[in-house]
Amino acid sequence: MNKGYAVYCDADPHFYDAPHRTAPGTAAAASRYAAATLPVPPGWHRSESGDWLALRPSAAELPPQGWKIHVSACLDNAESVLERVRLLCLERGVAFKFVPSRYLLHQRNAKYADRAGSGKFITVYPADEERFELLAGELAALLDGEPGPHILSDLRLGDGPVHVRYGSFTRRNCYDESGELRPAIADPGGRLVPDPRGPVFRVPDWVTVPDFLRPHVEARATVTLAGVPYAVETALHFSNGGGVYRARDTRTDELVVLKEARPHAGLAADGADAVTRLHRERRALERLSGLACTPEVRDTFTVGDHHFLVLEHLDGKPLNTFFARRHPLIEADPGHGRLAEYTEWALDVHSRVERAIARIHERGVVFNDLHLFNVMVREDGRVALLDFEAAHHIGEPGRQTVAHPGFVAPGDRRGRAVDRYALACLRLALFLPLTSLLALDRGKAEHLADVIARQFPVPRAFLDAAVDEIAGAPARRRSGRRSTERLVPVEPGDWPRSRESMAAAIRAAATPSRDDRLFPGDIAQFATPGGGLAFGHGAAGVLYALAGSGAERDENEEQWLLERTKEPPSGMPLGFHDGIAGVAWTLEYLGHRDRAREVTRLLLDHPFEGLSADLHSGTAGVGLVLDSLAAATGDSALHAAALRCAELSARGTAADAPGGHPAGRRRAGLLYGATGSALLFLRLYERTGDTGLLDLAAAALREDLSRCVRGAGGALQVDEGWRTMPYLGAGSVGIGMVLDDYLAHRGDEQFERARTGIVRAAQAMFYAQPGLYRGVAGMVLHLGRTTATGPGTGPEAVRRQIHALTWHAMSYRGRLAFPGEQMMRLSMDLSTGTAGCLLAVASVHGDRTAGLPFLPPPRQQQPRPTSRSRKGP
Repeated sequence: MNKGYAVYCDADPHFYDAPHRTAPGTAAAASRYAAATLPVPPGWHRSESGDWLALRPSAAELPPQGWKIHVSACLDNAESVLERVRLLCLERGVAFKFVPSRYLLHQRNAKYADRAGSGKFITVYPADEERFELLAGELAALLDGEPGPHILSDLRLGDGPVHVRYGSFTRRNCYDESGELRPAIADPGGRLVPDPRGPVFRVPDWVTVPDFLRPHVEARATVTLAGVPYAVETALHFSNGGGVYRARDTRTDELVVLKEARPHAGLAADGADAVTRLHRERRALERLSGLACTPEVRDTFTVGDHHFLVLEHLDGKPLNTFFARRHPLIEADPGHGRLAEYTEWALDVHSRVERAIARIHERGVVFNDLHLFNVMVREDGRVALLDFEAAHHIGEPGRQTVAHPGFVAPGDRRGRAVDRYALACLRLALFLPLTSLLALDRGKAEHLADVIARQFPVPRAFLDAAVDEIAGAPARRRSGRRSTERLVPVEPGDWPRSRESMAAAIRAAATPSRDDRLFPGDIAQFATPGGGLAFGHGAAGVLYALAGSGAERDENEEQWLLERTKEPPSGMPLGFHDGIAGVAWTLEYLGHRDRAREVTRLLLDHPFEGLSADLHSGTAGVGLVLDSLAAATGDSALHAAALRCAELSARGTAADAPGGHPAGRRRAGLLYGATGSALLFLRLYERTGDTGLLDLAAAALREDLSRCVRGAGGALQVDEGWRTMPYLGAGSVGIGMVLDDYLAHRGDEQFERARTGIVRAAQAMFYAQPGLYRGVAGMVLHLGRTTATGPGTGPEAVRRQIHALTWHAMSYRGRLAFPGEQMMRLSMDLSTGTAGCLLAVASVHGDRTAGLPFLPPPRQQQPRPTSRSRKGP
């Protein structure tokens, strides 16, 4: 679970949205600080962007980078700190910005907030190093004694809330060694390089630390674990509140767990910081001492202002890891024996967890945070409960403040009822881990129970008890209305009704009055400039999917994109999925050639040498766009630029390239690996007949295949070191798509064997998400397109995966829609949401050619499954 998504759930009950867009009239919107409502002083300019409000003297000219000052604050003293810093900056004529509300400050300091940005409340921009030293000293004196969280990316001045770092003043971006777009600063030669913003204070090599900061640098270096009787062996987990480490007691050689808590950071919903919660955990575990299902407290200590709790180390594995290890639905055909064996194990585990919860209740403790990650299954089959930071005494008031989104109880549950609700969710999640969908509609519980009952020999009464607890309405089944009919208005395979329903859901969610996005999608829309316009997560990809699926086009939607591409947002990436190239290609696809040419000229104005070699953001995607536009327009300059991209891609995918295989290429697959470059080489070979390009494609495919491993049943998947991935975007199925196209030109026994294993990887009965690039929809697209033959490639295999989309399906205003990444909110985008599912089903059932750009249906294609509605869950 990527917990960074949680902060994007508050602003809208249906879709991910930026935290600063909370609806007017809500408590969050009403929490703005007085300083955010004051009139702009004469001679000053005010601007608001995201969760920052900036003020600067109208005549001020700031350098693009330098030493800047950050001030942190707690929720209780923030308004006072802000007022004092604001008055000083206005008096000194110094530009500054601040987080304008208590709600946004809380989110910035929350438990799963970005550790690099946590604590940053006010940023002050001195115009030069002399004024930097003066202001830093004044602010440190002004705020001496005020509490505030430590900003991990910065150097703290003394013990107060004032911190400093060297970095960018204005928004500039560049690509790092792995091709990711990063905030940038310029080196002495003027070349943009990544501006480091990790959880460690770093200064660029060419920057000299001012003398007045050296005592603070030395003081920082003295805070270590030296002197404590524990040797850390490995880090197990990090959050904004601190870390969890496996360590060894140097006195006894006993393995222990160290839990670290930073003061004023890692806030829970009730505002409790990590230190407060660590002491809650200690008190709860001391009350539970002697139980076999909870760890024992060994020790506590403090280093600097960081608090540590030392716990007994329990052998075993978290319950969530057993899903990948033994769950039968990750296989294509598990058989009745496997299903029965797993059911017996899951029922036994649940019974053991119920007994553990009963034992802690007998001691007067409510766990408050039960989920798959917080249950340890020990080597002998016993279970233990972990992470008691949210626990409290049964008699204490208050509601749940920290919870996994798939197990969070409704707001009216208190005390034991919170744990009973989580136990009910666990009944479903052990068989079908889709309980995050309950955050969208708790009625989904009955649908999940129906699916489980059809797949596993589990007693129906076991599932009905879970549904009754979750829905809070035991009589719901007597309504005579099936959950499937309510939550899945149209089954995905019921074409063309499903097309019309998905298209209607997408359009019902549109926000044409907004400039940043037209269709709600993944949080990636807010990660880079123009994310809401781009192909992967923005309007371009959705409009392509609608048109490609045969849905009726809408002039106003296309006009929205045309208006916002007259002058694309400053800093918008160049890539196909995340930037300008994808928008240009989509405009051409939709018939807006003049605007496509204008946007393409912007693309050609930038050098391509700094790009990665991949399809998502780099030269492979840009080259494919330029080649496609060259073919459409006859522009030879575009074709020449495409060949230049191919040259750069060949360098970037070479085995001895920086970050390349085997020295450590970070990713493989269609979007981020060498396979994207192979696709560019293939398409250029088809245009030029240059067999050298075919050789390059083969080499690139072999590179990604070298990152793949075979699992049970012969399924071939990308090995990421800690997990294997079958998916279309960053897994083996994307490689299989390009292997099919390569084999249409040249035979290769290794590639034939590989694509057979990849087809196997696309036949599992369950995938965690529905989306195109990381879920079921990608399997539909591949199985419906592949030219491979043999088991799992016929119409029935495709039909089964289309039906599997029903398990994830939801209703939005009575229309068929799908959840996005992490499944806490719906998404309408191409990469993660409904548009991608629409495109995948259209590639099988559509009455026109549908598929991914640059991957048209091959010349030899399998028979298409008939469109039909399949009843039942």
